[in-house]
This record gives sequence, C-alpha cells and structure tokens, in this order.
Amino acid sequence: MKTDTPQTVYLKDYTAPAWWIDTVDLDISLETGAATVRATLAIRRNPDVPPRPLTLDGEELNTVSLAVDGQETPFFATPTTLTVDGLPDACTLTTVVRIDPDKNTRLSGLYRSKDGYFTQCEAQGFRRITWFLDRPDVMSVYTVTLHADQAQFPVLLANGNPVDSGDEADGRHWAKWADPFRKPAYLFAVVAGKLDVLRDTFKTASGRTVQLAIYVEPGKLDQCPHAMEALKKSMAWDEQRFGLECDLDHYMIVAVGDFNMGAMENKGLNIFNTKYVLARPDVATDVDFENIDRVVAHEYFHNWTGNRVTCRDWFQLSLKEGLTVFRDQEFGADTHNRQTARIREVRGLRAAQFPEDAGPMAHPIRPASFVEINNFYTATVYEKGAEVIRMIQTLIGRDGFRAGMDEYFRRHDGQAVTCEDFVAAMAAASGFDFTQFMRWYNEPGTPKVTVDAHFDAESRTCTLTFAQSNPRASDAAPYLIPIRVALFAADGTPVAGSERTLQMTATTQSFVFENVAEDAVPSLLRDFSAPVNLDFDYTPEQLTLLLAHESDPFNAWEAGQRLASTLILDAAAELAAGRAPHWPDSFVAACRRLLQTQHERGAAFVAEALTLPGETTLAEQLDIVDPDALHAARNALRRHLAEQLEGDFSGLYAALTVTEPYAPNSEQAGRRALRNLCLSYLLELDTDAVRQLAYAQFKAADNMTDQFAALAALANVNGPVCPQREQALAEFYAQWKDEALVVDKWLQAQSTSRRPDTLATVKALTAHPAFDAGNPNKIYALIRAFGANLVRFHAADGSGYAFMAERILLLHDKNPQVASRLARSFDRWKKFDAGRQAHARSALERIRDHAGLARDVHEVVSRALG
Repeated sequence: MKTDTPQTVYLKDYTAPAWWIDTVDLDISLETGAATVRATLAIRRNPDVPPRPLTLDGEELNTVSLAVDGQETPFFATPTTLTVDGLPDACTLTTVVRIDPDKNTRLSGLYRSKDGYFTQCEAQGFRRITWFLDRPDVMSVYTVTLHADQAQFPVLLANGNPVDSGDEADGRHWAKWADPFRKPAYLFAVVAGKLDVLRDTFKTASGRTVQLAIYVEPGKLDQCPHAMEALKKSMAWDEQRFGLECDLDHYMIVAVGDFNMGAMENKGLNIFNTKYVLARPDVATDVDFENIDRVVAHEYFHNWTGNRVTCRDWFQLSLKEGLTVFRDQEFGADTHNRQTARIREVRGLRAAQFPEDAGPMAHPIRPASFVEINNFYTATVYEKGAEVIRMIQTLIGRDGFRAGMDEYFRRHDGQAVTCEDFVAAMAAASGFDFTQFMRWYNEPGTPKVTVDAHFDAESRTCTLTFAQSNPRASDAAPYLIPIRVALFAADGTPVAGSERTLQMTATTQSFVFENVAEDAVPSLLRDFSAPVNLDFDYTPEQLTLLLAHESDPFNAWEAGQRLASTLILDAAAELAAGRAPHWPDSFVAACRRLLQTQHERGAAFVAEALTLPGETTLAEQLDIVDPDALHAARNALRRHLAEQLEGDFSGLYAALTVTEPYAPNSEQAGRRALRNLCLSYLLELDTDAVRQLAYAQFKAADNMTDQFAALAALANVNGPVCPQREQALAEFYAQWKDEALVVDKWLQAQSTSRRPDTLATVKALTAHPAFDAGNPNKIYALIRAFGANLVRFHAADGSGYAFMAERILLLHDKNPQVASRLARSFDRWKKFDAGRQAHARSALERIRDHAGLARDVHEVVSRALG
C-alpha cells in the first residue's frame, strides 16, 4: 500500500468492534487471470459499543455487488474501506468482488505461485481477498467452497474438515470445507494446486485418530518424511508437557517456494516456506533438519497458543509468538541438545535482538504504536518475548508454569485476549505478584546490570551488589530481574549452598552469601536467566576457571566468549592504531583444553565454545565501530589459534570422521559441527594442502552438512589464487541448480564471504539464472545476507549502502514486506565513523524521498533517520 502520509496506530486507542461477524460463507472461483469471491457474512451489532455504520477493510478489490438480506444495497467505498449505513441490528451481508491473484507480487492475500494458488493472511492479508472486519478480535466460523480447473489444480484445500466435492462443466471441479472453530481472518487459508501428498495418522492420548497430510510440489515427496516425523513428535510432546491434544480431525501442511515468512499457523492448514519442510541428507544440513523440527513444532503449538486463544489486537503479537517460541525452544531442547540449544538461542538474541533494542526500531515486546504491523514481526516480539516467558517459568517454577498454562486455557479458550490476561492466569495459578514484572512488556531497550563482589574474610561472607539501568526506558523504575548465580572456589569446586535464583527488584540491591571460606568467583546469569547486558569486571584468570569448571554449560560457554571478546576488541584498537595485537598463551591453552575434553563435554559444546563471537555482536560493545579493524582482529585471532593448534585441529579433524550412515541426531551433528569447525580453522593457514583437504571433503561428502561446510569455508579463502574455491562453487551449482533451497545456500555462501570482492560478486549474481528477484528466499539468501556482512556492507566508500538502497527501491512496491526487511540492514548506521554515516544517510534519504514509497519501507527508513 502506498501512502504519502502514513498513519500511526496506537495501542491506547483500541476500541472493540462495533459489529461482530458470526459466520462466513466464502465461494471462491479461480479463473484465468482473476478470481471471483462471494462472501456471505452473518453480522450483528456489538451491544457494548455505541452504534456506528459498518465499515469493512479491503485492498485492491473490484466490487461487483453488495446485498443485505438479499436486497441490493448502496454503499460507499474508498480504495481501503467499504461503509454501509442503516443496517438492522442483525443481518446477512453478501459481497461479490473480483481480484487478480496472478499479479499479486506482495504474496499477501491470495496469490499465484508456480504450483498453484496460496494464501497468506497474517497480519492483514484477508482484506486483499474480500471486504471484511480484518482484525484479530473478530472471530467467526468459516465455510469455504473452492472452484478451479481440475487438470491444473487437482488439490483444493481450506481450513477444517472436507464436507463435499464434485465435478463441474468445462473440466472444472469444486470442494467444500468447514472449520468448526471460531477464528480470526488472519488464520484463514486456502490452497489450489498440483501437489503431491504424504499421508499419515496420529493417535491422540484420548484415542482419537487425526489424519495428517503434507503437500509439496511434484517430485519432492522423498524430502517430506522428516517433517512428518517432526509433526508427530510435536503432537506427542505437547500432550506430555502441557496436556494439550490436537482438536482437529485433519491436520495439513502445505509447502510453497514463494513465501514472505517461515511458516503460518492457519487453523489446521499450515502453509510453510519449503525451507522448513523439505529435507534429505544430501540436500539439507544438520541445522536444516533441526530448524524443520523447531518450525513444524512452532506452527503446531500455535494451534493452542495463538489459534484457540488468539490476540485481541496486533499490539499483543508477542502473546502468541513469544509464548510459542518458548514452547518450540523447549521442544527443541528436549529433542536435540539442551545445552547447545540454549547457547544458540542466546547467540542469536545478541546478534539480532540486542542491536534492535539499541537501534531506531527499538520497541517493547508489546509495542505502543506502529505504522505497518508487518514491521513488528521482529526479534524483540519473538525472541525477547520468549525470554520474558522463560523468566516467568524461572520465577514460578516448571510446575507453576504448567498450572498457569492450564488456567490460561480454562479462562480464555476461544477468546481474543491480551498479554495482561496471560500474566494474570500465571499469577492466579502460582500466587506470584507480577505487577513489577509487567515492565518487561511495556518498555524498550536492554537493561544493563552492573555487579560488584565483596569478600569479607572475617565474617566469611561474599556480598554481591547489583545495579540496574535502562536509558531506553521511559523512566528509571526498576525491573524485576531473576538472576541465577553460583560461587566457585579457587580450585573450581562450587561453594556449597551458593546456587540460588535471586530476584532483583530495586535499582541497587545487595545479596549476602554466608560461609564462604575464600574469595570466590561468581557465576552470574546462569542459563542466561534474563535478557540483560551483564557488566562484571572478571579477570582473565576468573573466566578461565569458569570455562574449565562451571557446571552450567551456558556460563562455561559465556566465560570463553567474554575472554575472546576482550582479546578481539583490544586487538581491534591496536590494529586501528597501527600496532600488532598480542595474544596471550593462556587463551590458546584454554582452547587446547577444550579440544581435549570433547569426549567429556560433548563435541557439540566444544564446537560452540570454540566459535568466536560474531562481528555484529562484538560491534554492539563499541561506541564507534571500525568494521575493518574489527574484522581484521577477529580473523587474526582465528589465524593465531590455527597456527598454535594446527596439530590439535588436524588430529581431531581425522578422529571425528563419522563412518556410520548419516542421521541428523545430536550426537552425529555435534561431531560434524566440531570436525567442520576444525577444518575452517585450518583454512586460516592458507596452504595448498589445507585447501586440497577442504576440496577433498567437498567432493567426497555424502551429506549436505559436510559438503556445504567445505564450500562455505572455501568461499572465504582470500588468497589471489585458490582454484579449489572456484571449482567447488562451479561444481556445487552444476550439481544442485535444480534444487532451489540448495541454490539458496550457494548464493548465501558468496554473499556472506569475507573476500574484498564480495559486493562485486553479489552484483553479478543478481543477473545470474540462480537469482529470482521476485522470490523472497532468493532475496534473503543474496541481498539480505549481504546486509548482515558487517565488513562488506559497511564498506568505507559507501558502495554497500548504495547497492542496498537500489535493491530496496526496485522491490518496495512489488513486495513491501521484503523490502522493509532489507531496509533493516541500516538499523545501526549511526554506530560507524563520520564518513560511513554520511554515505548511509545519503542512501537512506534517497529511499525516503522516493515518490510513492511503500509505507512498510517508509516507517523503517524514517525511524532510522530519526
């Protein structure tokens, strides 16, 4: 939608709808170049709201007719609203509209993909199908009849249960579906296509049999079994963990290659991006397999946390998303590796959400306002929202949290509710006072917690004093912050009785630990118990002790990350000043010990522990970022470790070879992760022998994890002559050019490369047959991934900024959602030097001043400029 004056929507202005829509009967006829949609709505006035005319939402609708109780009725329409006055308190409203899904490049509403017609209605896509009260608090019972050409679109699907089907004249057919559950319009879905299907069943705890089906493009059925198993595991886990049983007779997943999001939880008819359904060992990595588990689970879990209980308004988005991310995180931890799952979650939070909280798009997990709701499907709403839910469980315990969930559904099943309603259920079930905790829902920014430790030998006490602050918040009132702690003696043993969960409720607060015989090392924020920035002046010796002895895997990893971060940031300052960095032997020794303990601590953990902090995360610790110096410092440490530990890396690389048949389980995945990390370190040596080793792995790999790891490592080789790099890139594309998701990996390996010619490569790839400027997956793999390439996107000459501005303007009116996500690449431009800031401002102003700029992009760019 284009607009010259984007309107801001405020949470404080919420009012209930003046009308309810009890039932919706849709008849959708798909024809060449158009679709006709007849909508019959049973409407009634809301007696709790002052009388108002009925005003429906719509977008790009060609209205053919409107009738009330069967009588043609006058109406007033604008491009986005249709108003009917003088209606009785209850009536039947029938509209007929024509739409053109074949030209719907926004992929919102009903649109055409190569395999058929699909829908995406969250957040406000239903209004692009028919006139409606397109808001989540209007919940209706839907019946849908689809008509289409039988040869082109043999599969006709909608939410709910199949009612009937039949043939029509001229080779067409029809199918009718009915959904027994009330739902908001954003959960509506239909599919018409030529698709293959994998079927299965699931028997619920109460003995009901649910029919399961996964629909994919023809020829891809052999890539579906993992997703089907993930679905069944999710269903069983939700019964066991939360007592939630599938309420449907049919549960369907449909995969489509053209999709703006990852997946969508439409009631009983989930529509997925193919990347979260299709998997086979030779085309999908260990990470892909795990992501499929998590995303399939996420959308299934929405059936209760999002569908059965939904959002009153879009400001409450984290009510369903933060809660469901937490649920899929717990499922993933139980299914795979809990210790490394937590590490990856926090690494992702710090790389994406912490910068968001510190940047121009900062907002609470429940925003107070928005211009375009699609811009608020963010790391804050999802990942920080999940951390807030995790804190609730930390405060009241796992049993208390389960009781709170039970109470939530008892109170609100079938309703559209708010974040307060969820927290009130938790409070009622546990007796905990969450009044102060609600600050997490209402304030932007990442709190900072500064800690001081004082040991008193005479009284044998250790006092930890905490101080909290958040300059992004509206005032200085304190948060309620749960902080898990433990103390460790000088020999690495935990101090008896020191493991506690502290509740910080004041701006400054002290906690005393008794019977501490010596100056102990505090382990703070264990298991990352709150999404805060922790400031404690650890010495390298203290961090080394925690890395070696901490029993909490997250904080052991965190100690190593803090050690490495200090070294890299100090080295970046040295390099910026023209001096060579110094790398202490103690850090190398700590890394060697990690390599030697992979049997005891697990290969997966060691791989995470030896992965240096990312440049984006490191940049957040600097006031002014020099991306070249930061990049050089991090790479210099990698090379130093490679030189000092070459024998260790080589030996472990050989020892970790997986000889048994491929399986995406946590044990095998951990071994592959560590082995491939060893290879990436060895490539820092930049010798022909190591390049040949990587190429040999690339050629011999019998799974995508190992093949792509070798390719990605070679894609980073920066030497002027590396025939193995060019061979691997060419051969990979030739081998997989017909597998769209694998081609995405090929594009991303090049767009994220650290080579100086990366921008030139990316520009060339925009003209390559592998790139489709209308496909979100391709745009994310090539363009958005380049925007996350800190050193190359933030080039000193501004070339990266200019390129991104060009791509955004090419896309903004074709697919505003995707264009606005590209614009988020500029979020942190003010952290760089004056020269880079000037280039970034010029690019942003060029976008902002473009005539008819889509409001999605306008909001992001305007906030970035400030």
